[in-house]
This record gives sequence, C-alpha cells and structure tokens, in this order.
Amino acid sequence: MEARPAPLVTLHLDFDMTTPSELRSKLTGVIGFPVTIFKDDYSLDLDGLRKNLKVMLQEPFSAIVAAGGTGELYSLTPDEHKAVVETTMEEVNGSIPVIAGAGYGTAIGTQLAKQSAELGVDGILAFPPYYPNAHIDGMVDYYRAISDASDLGMLIYSRDWAKFTPAQAERLASIDKLVAWKDGTADIRSLQIIMQAMGDRYYWIGGAGDDMVAAYYNLGIRTYTSSISNVAPKLSIALHELGAARKDQELQKIINELVVPCYEFRTRRKGYEVSAMKRLMDYADGLIGGLSRPPLVEVLDSEEADLKAILASWKDWM
Repeated sequence: MEARPAPLVTLHLDFDMTTPSELRSKLTGVIGFPVTIFKDDYSLDLDGLRKNLKVMLQEPFSAIVAAGGTGELYSLTPDEHKAVVETTMEEVNGSIPVIAGAGYGTAIGTQLAKQSAELGVDGILAFPPYYPNAHIDGMVDYYRAISDASDLGMLIYSRDWAKFTPAQAERLASIDKLVAWKDGTADIRSLQIIMQAMGDRYYWIGGAGDDMVAAYYNLGIRTYTSSISNVAPKLSIALHELGAARKDQELQKIINELVVPCYEFRTRRKGYEVSAMKRLMDYADGLIGGLSRPPLVEVLDSEEADLKAILASWKDWM
C-alpha cells in the first residue's frame, strides 16, 4: 500500500472514507485499546505511544481505538486528543481501521468527532455524557449530535450510567450511522435481552473485559475490546480464536489461569483498570506504560510482586 502523505490532516483527502456499513463489516476479531502514555509531569509521551503501537500492530487486530477508556479519554484536552489520534493514524497507516473516542458533553463530543474525522479515522466510539442518569430524550440528542458531526459510522459504548433498556436501545437505533453496540456493563442478562430485541440492527461487541470473552461468545458475539492487548497481544488474539472456534474448555482454562488473576487485581482499587495495565507494560520488555492522570491512582509498591507474577504467567504470549 502506498505510504500516506504528510501532513496528516490531509490524509482523509487521499483515501476513500470508510462508510458506516464498511466499518461494521471490518470489526470481527479483537479491537485493541492502546493506553495513552504520560510522562512524569503528566504531559503526553507520543514517542512512547508510537513504540507501543508498533508492538501491538504485529498482531492481527481488527481495529484500534485511539483515546478510548483505557486511553484515558476523559483526562485529555481536545488538543491532546487530536495529537493522540494523529499519532495513531500515522502508525497504523491504513493497515486496519482506527476508531476515535468521543465524549464529555455535546459541544466537546462533537468537536472530538469532527476533528477525528478530519484526521481520517474510520469510526467514532461514543462514550457516555458527563451528566449521569440523563433522560433518554437527552441521551438520544447527545449521541445524535456526535453522529451528525461526521459521515462516519459510530459505536455506542454502553457503560456506567449509559445502561439502556430494550425500548431505549430501539430509540437510539433511529440514529442511522450508529452501527455497533459495545457492552461495558458486564450484565449478560440485560445484554441478552437487548440483543434478542434488536437482532442484527447493531453489530455487537463485548467491551467489559478480556475475562468476559467466554460469556460474550456464548451469546454469538465475535468481537471484543481488549486491554490485555497492550501487554500480551498474542493472548488477546488467542482468546478470540478459541472463542470463535467454540473451543470452550480450552478457552475457559486460559481465562481462569491467565486472565482472571489480572482482573481480580484490577478490582482492588478504582483506577487500577488502567494503572495496573500501565505498570505491567513498564515491567515488560519493549513497552512503556507511564503514569495515569488523577483521579486514577497508581499501583501500590506493596502490590508489585502480584503484578510481576501475572506478567510472568504471560511470558509465552508476549
């Protein structure tokens, strides 16, 4: 493939824009969620991001999310968000779709979606708004505004206070470019009911964690978002392949032995879902984790041995 020309802001002019239906068709498999790296003064480390992406892109991911949840979207300014997306686009260089996170409120969410589209991304992942437990009328308006900011396909991220009933999921379906539903609730019962009600209106993505692959794939889902992809990308790919092949016993064995200990650690303190992954990256050869911005907390020094034991168990998957 011909190298993408500089400056990056003109990339979308030289390549056909990915349509919503095309994006949907490309998502089967594992979606990588790179961390956003911060230096000791909490400034962006874009060189470190490039280094990590080069490692991640050696594996066959179906897409990459720039500035997602693991990428600390809510800690970024719009200019920092733009820099992260731009850097990711340069490194991916058209090899797989890039999806940019967007959220906060309507004004900033639409700004992030618009500037990401101008940088040439393939889709938008819409995060919950800043206002918890908003009325569904306001939620539909919020997501529609983000969708209308570009011609790209949009994925909705159902998590935290953005947890919907089947009737509300149907309301959201009125947004034409909303093509996929990423579950971050880990509520399999509710997800199953929504999937039954909506059928193939949405492309369904498991988004609550690598430890949930067996549960998601038992529902027929064949795509999940992985934070372990930052540290042991081969493990992320193996989880998908085993789940898709319905090798259930082998899949569950790997989850129990290699994945559950990591997710148990992540539940110890709020914020560990990001900072623990970054610390694991710092321990690994060839990767950079760096700090997490407050209010996320850093891993306690007294817990380092537990993390190193997890990393040691992944040595054959890195």
